[in-house]
Amino acid sequence: MPRDKRFTDHLAQVSLFRALSKKDLGLVARRAEDVAVDAGKVLISEGTTGHEFFVVLAGTAKVTRRGRRVATLGPGDAFGELALLDQAPRNATVTAETPMELVVLGQREFSGLIDDVPGFSRKLLTGMARRLREADARSVQ
Repeated sequence: MPRDKRFTDHLAQVSLFRALSKKDLGLVARRAEDVAVDAGKVLISEGTTGHEFFVVLAGTAKVTRRGRRVATLGPGDAFGELALLDQAPRNATVTAETPMELVVLGQREFSGLIDDVPGFSRKLLTGMARRLREADARSVQ
């Protein structure tokens, strides 16, 4: 279980979690799992239902949609957070380009946080509003 400052610092930069206190971030970190993967591993597949969220601690991954590369992810980046809120199909495929170290938070653990921590939901809604504003701003550029 990752409990170090490095993970909570990365987690604090994720739009969904930016409104959380250090204490709340620590609760998230304690429920997450540290995972190492080899280059070439498909982490999530476009069109499949997701159940987890990832934070990249080390390594790089490519993001593709309909077979076309749309982004590269590296340390500090996060992906899959919408799967914590909605069981819609994934909108991209993410594949490790190098060996990677990831922190993974499952939907069950996330739901437990919402149930167990007063005020957590409100803080997450603030983070979601920020994410929507950022996406809206990018769409008009």
